[in-house]
Amino acid sequence: MATKKNVTKTSAKKAVKKPAVANAEKKVSVPAPALNEVRARIDSIDLQIQSLIADRAKMAQQVGKAKGPLKAAIDYYRPEREAQVLRKVLDRNSGPLADEVLVRLFREIMSACLAQQEPLKVGFLGPEGTFSQQAMFKHFGHSAHGLPLASIEEVFEEVEAGNADFGVVPVENSGQGTIQSTLDMFLTSSIKICGEVELRVHQHLLSRLGRLDEIERVYSHPQSLAQCKAWLRQHLPKAEKIPVASNAEAARRARNSDDAAAIAGESAGHVYGLKVVAGPIEDRQDNTTRFLVLGRELFSPCGHDRTSLLVYVNDEPGALYNVLSPFAKYGVSMNRIESRPAHTGRWQYAFFIDVNGHVADDKVGRALSELGKYAAMIKILGSYPVALV
Repeated sequence: MATKKNVTKTSAKKAVKKPAVANAEKKVSVPAPALNEVRARIDSIDLQIQSLIADRAKMAQQVGKAKGPLKAAIDYYRPEREAQVLRKVLDRNSGPLADEVLVRLFREIMSACLAQQEPLKVGFLGPEGTFSQQAMFKHFGHSAHGLPLASIEEVFEEVEAGNADFGVVPVENSGQGTIQSTLDMFLTSSIKICGEVELRVHQHLLSRLGRLDEIERVYSHPQSLAQCKAWLRQHLPKAEKIPVASNAEAARRARNSDDAAAIAGESAGHVYGLKVVAGPIEDRQDNTTRFLVLGRELFSPCGHDRTSLLVYVNDEPGALYNVLSPFAKYGVSMNRIESRPAHTGRWQYAFFIDVNGHVADDKVGRALSELGKYAAMIKILGSYPVALV
């Protein structure tokens, strides 16, 4: 009898457990949505997006009418306003798209809306396929009209002459430091800095045949050769390294010979019909180049600004201390300082200084006012929005 009772109890327990398991399985099991339903929902969202973009474009036209009878796209372009819009995009973003992706999407929308008036003409260090062109598109969008120019000096000259609305030039690399030819142009030019772009740079070895063992010469910009020095030493120790004006120029030369290669971005390979032999080949994983956006005027603050200065000092003891102390006194953070020959006399130097804030900010204004007591001359190169992602 005891045995029967135990069996009965055990059976009862099993009988009770079965429905619980069945209920648990019922809760977990969720039917997958039908593919046609998902696609229909996507189509509906696309329709809303297109309608809203059209509304935005119409509002951009209204802005043009509100500003009056202006003649060129540059009259409508305001970098501080664009920076404020894009920062709001970043603040609102909760995924799943990355910040960089959303900024790029909104940049292209704003670029297309602005181009309704007339596309901006933007000079860059050419030819086509350079990192400068990539930086130009990142900042102005693909609706801008790019003007490939032969040198950094020519970019300055074309903007100053009004043949280009803006220009884009490299100024420093995270591994190789400052591009001196860009800084030297500010010593004599009246051009203003009105923006900056940070571009993650991936270098690739490109050739016509796409075979490493065929390469006897490597063309590239001196900065790119330096960025890939260790890789070249390991993989192409006997190849001749030939510096040229730009990476795109290197690609253009490499396409003419089976035993030549270029170090450049993948986009240059697409433009000049070259195959990727290896890449990325840069020695530093964080290889980033900073570019400056050149214009002819100062713009209003956006709230996240940087100011670039050129300070000429008197040749006297404590000259550098006198330059730095006003910024510390008024709580202005300094991002960068670099000295260059001033071209005003033998052994005379000027300091290029980047600080946080806009010249219209009270703290920056006070610091500059006090700095004026000690400096031989202060030249405000620009106050502009800090680079986004």
